[in-house]
Amino acid sequence: MRIVMKFGGSSLKNGEMISKTAQIVKDYKPEECVLVVSAMQGVTDQLIETANKIAEGLLDEEEIRNFVGDLQERHRVATVKAVTGEHQEPVLIDIEKLCSELEKVLIGISYVGELTPRSIDYVMSFGERLSAPIVSGALRSLGVESQWLTGYDAGIVTDSNFGRASPIWDLTNERVKATLSPVITRGEVPVVTGFIAGDMRGRITTLSRGGSDFTAAIIGAALSVDEIWIWTDVDGIMSTDPRMVKEARTIKVISFMEAMELAYFGAKVLHPKTIEPAMEKDIPVRVRNTFNPANEGTVIVREQEQVVDVVKAISVMENVALLNVSGVGMIGIPGVAAKVFSALAEEKVNILMISQGSSEVNISIIVEKEDLKKAVRILERVFADKSIVKDVQYNEDVAIIAVVGAGMRGTKGVAARVFKAVADAGVNVLMIAQGSSEVNISFIVLRKDAVKAAKALHDEFIKN
Repeated sequence: MRIVMKFGGSSLKNGEMISKTAQIVKDYKPEECVLVVSAMQGVTDQLIETANKIAEGLLDEEEIRNFVGDLQERHRVATVKAVTGEHQEPVLIDIEKLCSELEKVLIGISYVGELTPRSIDYVMSFGERLSAPIVSGALRSLGVESQWLTGYDAGIVTDSNFGRASPIWDLTNERVKATLSPVITRGEVPVVTGFIAGDMRGRITTLSRGGSDFTAAIIGAALSVDEIWIWTDVDGIMSTDPRMVKEARTIKVISFMEAMELAYFGAKVLHPKTIEPAMEKDIPVRVRNTFNPANEGTVIVREQEQVVDVVKAISVMENVALLNVSGVGMIGIPGVAAKVFSALAEEKVNILMISQGSSEVNISIIVEKEDLKKAVRILERVFADKSIVKDVQYNEDVAIIAVVGAGMRGTKGVAARVFKAVADAGVNVLMIAQGSSEVNISFIVLRKDAVKAAKALHDEFIKN
């Protein structure tokens, strides 16, 4: 059996957890296994925050050295706890070299006073590059042969879209097979840095935040593994966010399509792109709990043999904004929507939802909140003469509620039940969208009403 296991930051937050992770790998690994690891918990956020402060001139060289020194000490302490005997010294040397490199990079940013997408990718890569040697050393301490590699060294080659790079699939598949197959065939466990890869020129790229899951799926697809295991801090994919609805329960089996919809609309257990390579190769993805390894978690498959639940889960996505492009001049004018979407695409603004009434007087769009200012600015510039679009309005205090379930296909009255439950809870719906797949009904509410809406829907469809 051949498996890819991925461990996130919560599984690697300190030396004790890294030791536990290494033990889980030893106890549960099959004959052939690849490990993908994230940075230690919180490290990537620290790197981003510090790099931005440096670019703004808020930290001097002494403060940069102090930051790197603290980071090195955290990883040194973790190494001393997780790695034993002769295996410890090589890891400490790797960490010292990486921290020396990071210090030079950050001081270079302070001289230039600018943080480019390429340089922030470089800075962010140090999180995974520092954690991977410790995990590999912890495995060797338990008698499991291991070596660590960056995502690029493992064979993942991407385009040069820094920050949101995409794999060059043919080349990546070829290189991953050539690099990792011989290693796992001889019984070693390669520990690969998640999230980071490299472009055709070998420059470090990242697969967007949370991309370690995607790394695991890329490697799993290239190696045609039997399963991909995503180890996290919950027992699997939940029917909704348990912090919002205490009655949330673990879903035992879910389809690729359902999982993709949930991931896209804010469920944090999986990176949205994780499903694509696994689905293409028909590789089950299993979500398991590092803190409860005996639990088999949630398995994601192509199709369930029997669909019992009409609605499988309710997802809430809060960091979004509603844009309304309106004007009576839009009526009967061809190409207005195309102009809107082209302008946003050129600025790399990701559109999450779209709705347009038959009156053609307005187009409603949902974007990520971090893209809002950019989106408003470009649309106001494109339609500056006011002859077609009179106004571009926005609302930042909104949330997406996504109702997901393959059992909705062909089932009459689901939408009526959804909106009756929400209305009975006293929640106003601002915008609605439903795809032709019928596995998802998404709508917008005020952010203050999101929990109320999620609970009402969970009570209506899921609560026993």
